[in-house]
Amino acid sequence: MTGDPFVDHRGLLFTVAYEMLGSAADAEDVLQESWLRWADVDRAEVRDPRAYLVRVVTRQALNRLRALSRSREEYVGEWLPEPLLTSPDVAEDVELAESVSIAMLTVLETLGPTERAVFVLREVFELPYGEIAEAVGKSAATVRQIGRRARAHVAARRPRMRVSGAEQRAVVERFLAALRTGRLQELMEVMAPDVVLIADGGGVATAALAPLHGAALVAGVLARAHQAMDPFATTTVWLNGAPAVRLEVDGEPTALSVVVDGGQVTRVYLMRNPHKLTRLDQPAPLAR
Repeated sequence: MTGDPFVDHRGLLFTVAYEMLGSAADAEDVLQESWLRWADVDRAEVRDPRAYLVRVVTRQALNRLRALSRSREEYVGEWLPEPLLTSPDVAEDVELAESVSIAMLTVLETLGPTERAVFVLREVFELPYGEIAEAVGKSAATVRQIGRRARAHVAARRPRMRVSGAEQRAVVERFLAALRTGRLQELMEVMAPDVVLIADGGGVATAALAPLHGAALVAGVLARAHQAMDPFATTTVWLNGAPAVRLEVDGEPTALSVVVDGGQVTRVYLMRNPHKLTRLDQPAPLAR
């Protein structure tokens, strides 16, 4: 402990902001804005610094999320969250790992700002409804209703992800081996027949502008990408609390995250926007 609650809880505060925004860069901006507000507070008046700081960060993240809504609507192609390098111990907290997974963050992107805040604070950080109500500026009764709607919305859209860490790693290794060969049959065997690939190039890097469906189509795209891959820069890494793949295509960094179910890859998230791939060398400080 440093004696400064903001420093002591920084990992928690960053995680709240990141889960709200899906962007580490925006989360860092929110933390900077929150720090400036914390610096002006009379600490003697703050009874629970952790709860107070979570409220401040939530409000700043809500402001940022509303401001970003227009730019995300105008985004070129599919929008995916910014992937983060994480240490393997993040995966040991199963609920945290699932909440920061690319699959979950993509689903959270379909919620409205207040719904997203309520879902994150209640389902991930288990805050009391009274504290959440203060953070989002609603009554506790309203927050309960928002929470119910958000849970139902997420439950209807989240991919199945209930597999062991060992199974996830094994399937990712098989997928990586197939990627390295570039052979269609090997790629198709590791993927479910109805696999979906979602790519994010942001209009900056080459990427499919809409989701691709079906093992044959997805395998064909990945086989073509294999021709431009640097095999020496292709490896497994921990991204967002799960085994994933880091590679280079045409000399540009690419991150590939997957959802595994029944021993096969059911969903592929391919991040090629270079502006979202700047944090793959230093583990992010995720915490609950």
